[in-house]
Amino acid sequence: MKIGFGSDHAGFHLKENLKKYLEEKGHDVVDYGTHSDERVDYPDFAEKVALAVASKEVEKAVLVCGSGVGISISANKVHGIRACCCSEPYSARMSVRHNDANIICMGARIVGEDLAKMIVDEFFEAEFEGGRHEGRVKKMMNLEKHL
Repeated sequence: MKIGFGSDHAGFHLKENLKKYLEEKGHDVVDYGTHSDERVDYPDFAEKVALAVASKEVEKAVLVCGSGVGISISANKVHGIRACCCSEPYSARMSVRHNDANIICMGARIVGEDLAKMIVDEFFEAEFEGGRHEGRVKKMMNLEKHL
């Protein structure tokens, strides 16, 4: 799978570790920055990654900031994005199975490297169930029309 990555300065080191981990599992990764731990603004990187997912430049993505919250809110402003902020594996799996999430977000100040690996494993191994969830996802995405 081709996976996009992005982070702010707080998430830089966890992003780098997760990139390496997923590359070792055979995934292609595209890093949209940041490329250091110097202070930056997370909306800039959320936008780059979310646009890459929305345009199908990458299939799915991982975003990391300090808490995971700001970067997920920012990514969700892009049409077609369903970014989920997760701090444990169950929510990561269910975000895909029931909500067809296309970006996983997490906080480097919340989860450690081992837990983050479990979270991305669940996210990328899960498949959207469709069925009764399909209509709910369509309703969710129709909310974008209220802009």
